Amino acid sequence: MSQMPQTQTVGTVVLPARAPLLSRAGWSAFLIALLAVCALAPVLNLLVPEGSAFHMSDYLVALLGKIMCYAICALAMDLIWGYSGILSLGHGLFFALGGYMMGMYLMRQIGRDGQYQSDLPDFMVFLDWKELPWHWALSDSFIATLFLIVLVPGGVAFAFGYFAFRSRIKGVYFSIITQALTYAALLLFFRNETGFGGNNGFTDFKRILGIAIATPQMRMFLFVLTGLTLLGFFLMARWLVRSKFGRVLQAIRDAENRTMFCGYDPLPYKLAIWTISAVMCGIAGALYVPQVGIINPSEMTPANSIEIAIWAAVGGRGTLIGPIVGAFLVNGGKSWLTVAFPEFWLYVLGALFIAVTLFMPQGVVGLVKKLRKGGKA
Repeated sequence: MSQMPQTQTVGTVVLPARAPLLSRAGWSAFLIALLAVCALAPVLNLLVPEGSAFHMSDYLVALLGKIMCYAICALAMDLIWGYSGILSLGHGLFFALGGYMMGMYLMRQIGRDGQYQSDLPDFMVFLDWKELPWHWALSDSFIATLFLIVLVPGGVAFAFGYFAFRSRIKGVYFSIITQALTYAALLLFFRNETGFGGNNGFTDFKRILGIAIATPQMRMFLFVLTGLTLLGFFLMARWLVRSKFGRVLQAIRDAENRTMFCGYDPLPYKLAIWTISAVMCGIAGALYVPQVGIINPSEMTPANSIEIAIWAAVGGRGTLIGPIVGAFLVNGGKSWLTVAFPEFWLYVLGALFIAVTLFMPQGVVGLVKKLRKGGKA
């Protein structure tokens, strides 16, 4: 049970001290998740024999790694939608941009091991390209790629957000133009002359930092890295929303005009959280690509961006942990339903979103809180 925050005296005014980042129960749950990602999963996958009932299969490692990437996107959505009141239907663009930055590096790592044994990626040889386009100049450097994973989604988000927020576009109009932006990028990346692989995108990755991707050790390393990134972003988001910056964001969400009357300019606050959210999605996309083994324009489809909002809504927006839970529930169910009942999956997803909107506006986490309060009563 968390302790009550102590108070501190400022002159004759007694102010409440800042509460801890997490309660004791919260830190316990966090440490359990950390041990599960860094110790339990590697042991079950690498050390427990395949014939054992406790063995964690490579398929499950890849599936959970992919879902953790989605959970980062859902957490990013919660920061802008749950705490800032900005509903984006285009965050799939930032996810894909981060994935393409990593995919370009992985394509250069193939070297002459491709089908055409050329220094150029196979799709460029097939399309009769003679040299790399200018935007591939830094793709052979891992350090430069790390910077581009942050700078490209962040730069696009900053430029778009600056003009949108300065024009005070919000509500459904903002959601529509974010989806229009994503769809425009989808059409651009589908074109072969842009140098992004067209419809097929990038695939057939072989190495990262000279180490084979297909080995169990590398796959587990990527799994652990994704888990640590998710946990790190959760702590960062928790710190953000509990800071003065986060409180101003929530004030803007609840009453933007009143917040402006109090002397706060919403533009820098909304632009900052919008850019941070986009960078989080870009990093998630970069972690997603080597684990899944492919990146193509389908990641920018409007449906993918809408699904990110659904994960946040199902789990419970404005809670941080809720969108993570929602990402695992929806994508876990999707993995099962697309195998058992593939023709009904989209109907189930639509019905789930409608049910949550009508009967569980606070999502699964909100429902659990209500049940706990009812039990105590």
